[in-house]
Amino acid sequence: MAEIQLTKRKVITSFIWKTMEKGGAQIIQFVVSIILARMLTPSDYGVLALITVFINLANAFVQSGFGTALIQDKESGDLEFSTVFYFSIFASILFYIILFFAAIPIAHFYKTPILIKVIRILSISLLFNSIVCIQNAYLSKKLNFKKNFIGSIFAISLSGLIGIIMAYNNFGIWALVGQNLSYSFLIFLILCFIVEWKPKLLFSISKLKKLFLFSWKLLASNLIGTFCNNLQSLIIGKNYSTSQLGIYNRGQNFPQIITNTLDGSIQSVLFPTLSNKNDDKEYVKNTMRKSISLSAFILLPCIFGMAAIAKPLVLTLLSEKWQDSIIFMQIACIGFGFIPIQSANLTAINAVGRSDIYMKLEIVKRSITILSIIAATPFGIFALAASQAACNILFSFINAYPNKKLLNYTYKEQLEDLLPSLIVAFIMGVLIQLFNRFTTLSNLFQLLSDIILGVIIYLFISIVLKNKSFIYLYSNITKKRKL
Repeated sequence: MAEIQLTKRKVITSFIWKTMEKGGAQIIQFVVSIILARMLTPSDYGVLALITVFINLANAFVQSGFGTALIQDKESGDLEFSTVFYFSIFASILFYIILFFAAIPIAHFYKTPILIKVIRILSISLLFNSIVCIQNAYLSKKLNFKKNFIGSIFAISLSGLIGIIMAYNNFGIWALVGQNLSYSFLIFLILCFIVEWKPKLLFSISKLKKLFLFSWKLLASNLIGTFCNNLQSLIIGKNYSTSQLGIYNRGQNFPQIITNTLDGSIQSVLFPTLSNKNDDKEYVKNTMRKSISLSAFILLPCIFGMAAIAKPLVLTLLSEKWQDSIIFMQIACIGFGFIPIQSANLTAINAVGRSDIYMKLEIVKRSITILSIIAATPFGIFALAASQAACNILFSFINAYPNKKLLNYTYKEQLEDLLPSLIVAFIMGVLIQLFNRFTTLSNLFQLLSDIILGVIIYLFISIVLKNKSFIYLYSNITKKRKL
């Protein structure tokens, strides 16, 4: 597999396509989720949240970090990709069998009988996901995010339509199952047609071992991270009702969509970009600094703005039956605001081949997560939400620590890259809240007014303070128009 020639145009084009893929898919998913949330109950979403925990854990085992290993390894070709392909299929079948038989004790533990059938059917997605992981690794290595965009848009649209039709016909939780399972199948099917790479009759134990030397640390990290990220759902599902779990997860959902779309797009392009030049530490550092600045400039106003408009947003889009999720959305936004500095640091660490450090960081962070959850559980569901937000803030500093030595990227420099946008976004959020206190508009007009006012305030302050990220984006946009 030939090495990719990296140019500024190639990286920017890749970012645009990845953002379009993430953004387009998330917009469609956002619309679909709003329609489904109006037709389904919080309990339906709570049941899905419980099932997703176990399927995510199985997915972490199945994928085993091999997708990242294939991207990071400059020499990976047909032999490596085919080897991982067959191994992933074997692993997906194995873990489907495990979940098939584990469904009964899981359902008994949560006293929710429907979990048995739902787990056994939805777990079929493991097979499709294992193959999609390899297909996406190939496209990412080639920085060919245009095909990701095509596949995601078609799959999310068709699966969303399936979910809506099923919900309209009163299928309840099965509408969500149908949507999720059909998405996994459709993205697999579409990528089979549009990705030029096809598995060959090749398999090498030695290549698998070589990739596993890198990927096992990611596997351990992903397992720990997945378990800890979903531990709150497991606790809420056991100690509270599935309706409360659905409300809690709905509050987390909106800020997650924003974060996955914007920051996820940047990091998806950043990793293969840095991996191709991971021997040039100065290049890695400078690219990473730009990544943190740009993602903070784009992401933070969306996150802080969402916290400020949470009430009219929920009441307008989801209806009053979801109003209890407002406070959880606002709490989640506080923690998600620090995601740019978290993910960029981890991306750089993986790109330079230090998955061992990545694993150690995950162990430290997840130990803190477990302790915080244990400490917060006796104080109720709101304390659990607050503990997660606090952990996200703390993890930003933990993730940044190794790059002080690896890249000579100090805390001071990282704060310099993050703070300008953080301060402006915070001011914008406060001003929107003050505006809401002195206005009495309908929920829809309040929402529209808040969004327009937020955009004006954020851009105005950025121009006055000459924010570097704003100047960089503006100059690149105007250059393209001139061309």
